[in-house]
Amino acid sequence: MTEVTQELMYELLKRMHTDISGIKDGQNEIKSELNAMRGTMISMQQDIQNIYAVLVRHEQRLDRIENRLELRELAEAQARFEPQP
Repeated sequence: MTEVTQELMYELLKRMHTDISGIKDGQNEIKSELNAMRGTMISMQQDIQNIYAVLVRHEQRLDRIENRLELRELAEAQARFEPQP
C-alpha cells in the first residue's frame, strides 16, 4: 500500500479545489440561465395581461355598440306604429 504523504494530500486537495471551482462555475451559469428564463416568463406574463386588458376594452366597446343597435332597432320599431303626419 502506498504511503500517504503531504505531497499526495496536497495534490488531492488541488484536484478537489479545481473540481469545486468547476462546479461553482457551472452553478453560476445555471443561475444566469434561470434568471434569463425568469425574465422571459415575466415579460410573457405582462404581455398576456396586456392582451387581456385589450380584450376587456374591446368587449366593453362591443357591449356599447350592441346597446346602441338595440336602442336604434327599438326606436325604428316604435316609429312604425306612430302616426305619420
